[in-house]
Amino acid sequence: MTSHEIDYHIYGEEMQYVEIELDPQEAVIAEAGSFMMMDNGIKMDTIFGDGSNQDKGVLGKLFSAGKRLLTGESLFMTAFLNDEMGKKKVSFASPYPGKIIPIDLTEFGGKFVCQKDAFLCAAKGVTVGIEFSKKLGRGLFGGEGFIMQRLEGDGMAFVHAGGTMARKTLAPGEVMKVDTGCVVGFTKDMTYDIEFVGGIKNTVFGGEGLFFATLRGPGTVYVQSLPFSRLAGRVLAAAPRGGGKDKGEGSLLGGLGNILDGDNSF
Repeated sequence: MTSHEIDYHIYGEEMQYVEIELDPQEAVIAEAGSFMMMDNGIKMDTIFGDGSNQDKGVLGKLFSAGKRLLTGESLFMTAFLNDEMGKKKVSFASPYPGKIIPIDLTEFGGKFVCQKDAFLCAAKGVTVGIEFSKKLGRGLFGGEGFIMQRLEGDGMAFVHAGGTMARKTLAPGEVMKVDTGCVVGFTKDMTYDIEFVGGIKNTVFGGEGLFFATLRGPGTVYVQSLPFSRLAGRVLAAAPRGGGKDKGEGSLLGGLGNILDGDNSF
């Protein structure tokens, strides 16, 4: 194997974290901000790119890191190396409520395509790149589903799905249509495109967006019920305007409550 072979355990239900057990000299790479805790003796290091091209010279490192800029990610990732004798553990947490999905790349032919914000961590040696779109429609209308990340190698990778996760296996030629933001990832043999919803009423009054992703089997696709953009949109929509309290909350009782709690501004 070119990737480090790691053991893991996923804890929790709605706010999960993954605990990874590292043998001596084993390492795991992770996106910035996903680290939760680790045992003493693990060496933490910032690396250029994903660490898979460390032996390919300066140009290899620059190409690996440069691809990440196209997905809006940092040029750097963090590597956690067990630099001592004995097993050590390091944990990474979900960014918001949902499920952590373990992806054994050897079971998927060495490649898995996922949303650019879904990747959490992986065994060192796994390549984290981008999946280029070859069709104009995806580039113009794909939205969140336009730029996808490509995970390649023979190790373990972990991605995050918001809300409840659904795993669907499609037969050859079978088609499924999904909201572009709800696609977490899919296996390499699936074809993926963006399709116009159609119909003037759907376009103007539907409220579900103008486009959806069309996935065609064979392969496996992971779908999330709560993409981060949808969660953030609901939070922003419910936030009080002007930074103050929402005067409409609770209708008439809302104003009465403001008086009782000492807030006399209306």
